[in-house]
Amino acid sequence: MLVGYARVSTQDQDTALQRDALERHGVRRVFTESGSGVGPRPQLQVALSTLQRGDTLVVWKLDRVARSLPDLLAIQGRLKGAGACIRSLTEPLDTTSPFGEFTFQVLGAVAQLERSMIRERVMAGQAAARARGKRWGRRRVLSPDDEAELVAMYLAGGRTMRELADLWGVGIGTVKCAIYRVIRPDAPYLTRARIGA
Repeated sequence: MLVGYARVSTQDQDTALQRDALERHGVRRVFTESGSGVGPRPQLQVALSTLQRGDTLVVWKLDRVARSLPDLLAIQGRLKGAGACIRSLTEPLDTTSPFGEFTFQVLGAVAQLERSMIRERVMAGQAAARARGKRWGRRRVLSPDDEAELVAMYLAGGRTMRELADLWGVGIGTVKCAIYRVIRPDAPYLTRARIGA
């Protein structure tokens, strides 16, 4: 039996391209999920647990299954233990032979190298941009002077964050961030933004 697995890296992406390709190749049962390949990937675990002797796990590309060579080798071990194999629709991959297993490992190593090189280039680009004064994220809604006045009003007491948000015509998150930047500068941004008023 052919068992398909499709994964995209973020919730904003869609697995339709992968699902369509799998269906064109005769795969009728497809497990899909959205999220980083580094996490637990529960649908992959379910797909692997359904495989039996003679079954084939079919994927669009090998990097949809594993994000590192050790992870790939662990998955290969599970496939071997179940008597199943894997097929990639975009790579010359068939693990039913010793050469196929070797190819599987080489492709996994190449994919890991490619990800590492991309990550290295991205980090170097970000460091260079930071050195040029580049900042990421949205621009602040309030000017530094307005933020200082808002925080002073909050610290003086008598006004809630909600009242200040209404007074300044901004969202409560903007008010929280402005206040917590002053009273809790060591707190991570998301923590500050999510703390209740």
